[in-house]
Amino acid sequence: MQNSDDKDVNRREFLIRCAKAGVSALAAGTIAYKFYDSEGPGSSESILPGVVLPDFSIIEQKGRIAIAQGSDRIKTIQTAFKALGGIEQFIRKGDRVLLKVNAAFASPPLLCATTNPQLVAEVAQICLKAGAAKVLVTDNPINDPVSCFRLTGIEDAARSAGASVILPKESLFQPITVSGGKLIRNWPLLYDPLKDINKLIGIAPLKDHHRSGASMTMKNWYGLLGGRRNVFHQDIHGIITELAMMIKPTLVILDGTTTMMSNGPTGGSLSDLKETNMMIVSTDQVAADAFGAGLLERKLQELPYIAKAQAAGAGNADYESLKIIRTSVSEK
Repeated sequence: MQNSDDKDVNRREFLIRCAKAGVSALAAGTIAYKFYDSEGPGSSESILPGVVLPDFSIIEQKGRIAIAQGSDRIKTIQTAFKALGGIEQFIRKGDRVLLKVNAAFASPPLLCATTNPQLVAEVAQICLKAGAAKVLVTDNPINDPVSCFRLTGIEDAARSAGASVILPKESLFQPITVSGGKLIRNWPLLYDPLKDINKLIGIAPLKDHHRSGASMTMKNWYGLLGGRRNVFHQDIHGIITELAMMIKPTLVILDGTTTMMSNGPTGGSLSDLKETNMMIVSTDQVAADAFGAGLLERKLQELPYIAKAQAAGAGNADYESLKIIRTSVSEK
């Protein structure tokens, strides 16, 4: 049986615990409020001077798309470039080229959650053979950049091909505001790899995405953003649209050799994958994604950002109306 002193001690302990719990709850609420944005990103009225990206596209090559069928990535990318008249139509002697890859996750190439390293190496080599003065490879991964670039095989593949890998760090970011955009305002951009190049190629795997429905060439530019970019999940289709407004690439490459049909963007099981055996190379990122939607067994209505990007002038979702070239690679 407890005496009165014990009861007083227990009562005091109870009150102290309640007080601590109250402080913890208040602190948690304060932290939650601090990270809560009731109006969404980009609500600031003042726009600071920021960087301006050039148009990396080639006017006379606009509206072109090549689709090469085959299971060998090296052969299909070579065939797709040849169908477009050769890489020399896009990369010339002295060009400074950036390959924007998807190295978001520290996962092996087999899972197809990231850009295939063999494809990165081949594109880098093709550009260098065409006379490019330098080829850079970059991304701002979701996981630790060093681990991501190593485990995906992208770092070794890029360097073995003669390209330089740029890992993100704070000093490489500069603020950018997308003209006509509502989301990307005063937002940190991985600008340093972009500032001295004149050609930009995006290389993305084709995969499911649990928020946007698909991750393809336009979503790939998400890896150029810094900051608390997860707030953009409030309007995932809006942010992909603005990414397409922000970046006007020389080329995009959509790797549909093996497609992640489910549990994207990370996957994790071979059962998530399907051999679709297509390599898409285009000067029109909207057209490339519209074609990719079919391989992913998605209707365009299920991917609203494609129509939004077209409406914003980023490209043409009606890829059949473009200068489309279909070809196939012999498996012998």
